[in-house]
Amino acid sequence: MRAHGRGRPAPLGGLLAGLLLVVLVTLSGCGNSEPTLPEATRTAGGDVGSVSTAADGFQEITLETGDDYVFTPDTFTVAPGQVRLTVRNTADQLTHNFMFTAGTGPAPITEKIPVLAPGEGKTIEFTVSAPGDYPFECSFHAALGQVGTMTVSG
Repeated sequence: MRAHGRGRPAPLGGLLAGLLLVVLVTLSGCGNSEPTLPEATRTAGGDVGSVSTAADGFQEITLETGDDYVFTPDTFTVAPGQVRLTVRNTADQLTHNFMFTAGTGPAPITEKIPVLAPGEGKTIEFTVSAPGDYPFECSFHAALGQVGTMTVSG
């Protein structure tokens, strides 16, 4: 006995099946495996995650992000002063961004990278003076855990 007439599927069942299909297709690209980066990508432009001081006095740090929803490294420490932060997107598929999480940290840092396409790298410069932890995120993927913390030493 069909409640919806001869040959017509129940609307709710079709909607649920369609929604399930969309969820499965979306999640099919989300694996737990870590991408393997070519050696040249890992070392180009300095060591990823190492803080160094440039000739102009800026503390320099490079972070990478890929198709795995993480920043590498996801924590680093700088001294009070000028910071030059580069983020490289080594992903084949995902677009990311970088920003310090609004309303957190001892003082606001408004500099950000709004869009970072696969294979692209961008640099921001800012000055920090208040010691403490400054959370950062990819706002596109923060719910998936793509977050980190910059600590300014006291």
